[in-house]
Amino acid sequence: MKNTITKMVATASFMFASVLSGMAQSNLGSDCGCPTPVSSRPTVLMSTLATSGGAADGELLATNTILDCAHTWILDKKIYVPSGKTLTIAAGTVIKGRAAALATNATALTVERGGKIFASGSPTCQIVFTAEADNLDGTYAISNKGQWGSLLLAGKATNNLTLAANGPFQAGVGDGRLCVADGLGTFEGFASTNSKDQFGANLTAGETFDDNDNSGILKYVSIRHSGAVLQVGGEINGLTLGSVGRGTTIEHIEVISCADDAMEFFGGTVNVKYFATLFGNDDMFDWDDGYSGKSQFIFGIKSSTNDTINTSPDADNGFEMDADDQKSNLLPRSHPSIYNVTMIGSGKKVLTSDNSGIAAIEAKELTEGEIYNSVFANFRYGFNVIKALGTRTGTSEAYHNWAATGGNGSNSLKVKCNTFVGMDKDIAIDKNAAGTLLSSDTAQFYTTDLNTHANTIPGFTYVWSMNSANNTVATQYDATPNPALSTTGCPTAPVDGFYSVAPYRGAFASTGKNWLSDWTYAQLLSVTPGLQPCPTDINADGVTNNVDFLILLGQFNQSCH
Repeated sequence: MKNTITKMVATASFMFASVLSGMAQSNLGSDCGCPTPVSSRPTVLMSTLATSGGAADGELLATNTILDCAHTWILDKKIYVPSGKTLTIAAGTVIKGRAAALATNATALTVERGGKIFASGSPTCQIVFTAEADNLDGTYAISNKGQWGSLLLAGKATNNLTLAANGPFQAGVGDGRLCVADGLGTFEGFASTNSKDQFGANLTAGETFDDNDNSGILKYVSIRHSGAVLQVGGEINGLTLGSVGRGTTIEHIEVISCADDAMEFFGGTVNVKYFATLFGNDDMFDWDDGYSGKSQFIFGIKSSTNDTINTSPDADNGFEMDADDQKSNLLPRSHPSIYNVTMIGSGKKVLTSDNSGIAAIEAKELTEGEIYNSVFANFRYGFNVIKALGTRTGTSEAYHNWAATGGNGSNSLKVKCNTFVGMDKDIAIDKNAAGTLLSSDTAQFYTTDLNTHANTIPGFTYVWSMNSANNTVATQYDATPNPALSTTGCPTAPVDGFYSVAPYRGAFASTGKNWLSDWTYAQLLSVTPGLQPCPTDINADGVTNNVDFLILLGQFNQSCH
């Protein structure tokens, strides 16, 4: 529920909550018995747990290797969790990635096909992956991006990679050249000859896909300042998921200040719930190569409009959606199903790099998929869908999958019941350069599919201001419409054990506790109102006493998060 107490009390609460948030990070893990402050924990190089696999990587040895929160673990090389082995990370643990002098030596943690990671944090004892230079008190500038590699999971679930359509692996030319065998790909930026960096199944060698494959558990995990460049066109994403199966649990994840996409799926069937990304470059949520999982409750925000230091050189889409990325009509096409998203762009209008965008939803390369009941704000385009075939064989592109009467795959791309705020254009065809927006397109977008345009929304503030050099927030944003935006006549999330009932548009309910509260970096920086815990020392005089009680009594039945 929105904080509606008096200006004096709100100011005191903001100041005190900021102090509490900083303490919560430096004292990370205190609620689960971890030593505090974090700086008091002795450091251990993760390479000491591994046998050498080369000058810049290794493999974990023990079947059940455990990283405890009594130490700070330094990821000083490329470390792998091999097939048949597990890595368990205790709640409250901090893993710091070391910066590398050479791009090829960028540090990363990769869970191989058949390996597992069990990283189950909690709201008060999250697990943090960050840069070695981060002191965890909120002062490490959010403009620090690409300081280390990141976390990669390789699974055995379905993808649509084939050598015949994709051609052999070529370094630095994108995922359309990741294929090393039918069904088998290599993570961007890594050597194609290293089996430790491969995902999927080698169909030519008789392997089969396993859509229920289990790579482990990631819960309440924060990944910060990652995305190092391994080679041109081969940055590491905040969280990279290659053919990861639906047996894997991924929820309550945040990616902060990543130099590339926050989360990218290369095929696979894994489901994701409660995902946040702040201040990163490039795309917030990117899928390719036949990804078909489910997602609910996604929040993303770019740097503030006035932040020239933190401006990304990339496309900066909310969603970037591909089916195959090589114009080859491969099956199965990507087809995830997504509910309850809030994404806020930086207002950037000119594309300075990359190959697409700038859109909240960038639909291309024959993608399918479903996006419902969401809020998108401050992008150049709301929904930009590619219609021009270019060099693609066949008669269809992503547009034809969306259009109600579009030929092959018609209506297999659904964008329904979403609200678009502050866009130059809510809908565009080929960025309206080569494509023509027809009256039937606008009728489908607004009337049939119940998407809406808004200049402003009550309770929702997407124009904000922050200095990314010192993490000072001058003006907060507010990502929660109040009252809630209606979903009358809209599809509801299936009752299937994964989705939750959410009768509103966007990632957050207008009442109750915001799911970003308590554990996220957004709370640490106080970038949005309503994320701070309710303080007891309201007047911030250092003690909780009858003065605080009287202030609260005067505001009885009001609330904060």
